[in-house]
Amino acid sequence: MVYLILGLILWTAAHLFKRALPDLRARMGNAGKGLVALGVLAGLVLMVIGYRQAEFVNVWFPPVWMVHANNLMMLGAVFLYGMSATKGRLRGAIRHPQLTAVKVWAVAHLLVNGDLAAMVLFGGLLAWAVLEVVVINMSEDWQRPAPGPAKKDVLLVVITVAMFLVIIGIHIWLGVWPFPGGRS
Repeated sequence: MVYLILGLILWTAAHLFKRALPDLRARMGNAGKGLVALGVLAGLVLMVIGYRQAEFVNVWFPPVWMVHANNLMMLGAVFLYGMSATKGRLRGAIRHPQLTAVKVWAVAHLLVNGDLAAMVLFGGLLAWAVLEVVVINMSEDWQRPAPGPAKKDVLLVVITVAMFLVIIGIHIWLGVWPFPGGRS
């Protein structure tokens, strides 16, 4: 669990570095970008190692039907994440689509994972995403981008469904069955 917590701390610190110490980050130039990237990657590796090594401590038993809520929320999270790159009508519909996607992803996973390590991982990333939004909103103004053509939103929906299917495949490959009940 120590590696998991250290990973969350490093992930958060690396992401907040630019806004917490903007003068230092600016003086570092490209080396600062590399340091942030290294911190994010190291935090991610520590989180994965820490989560995989954590002792299973059950805190609650999620009901089986909650998997449906998780899957629906995950489809929404993939869509929200994609909104950050869309050039369609939805462009600029919300200020932080990627961070909103992380929040939806984290809550969805908290609904279906009742163990302590999952609560630390997904709860920690939820807290980071909320903190990141607050810090960004306090440090910069936002100019809503002009919407683009509707056909780009159709493309976003197609890409969302394709990515969702890929994510399902990855879960199955990792041995995590993302549907109610066991594998037949």
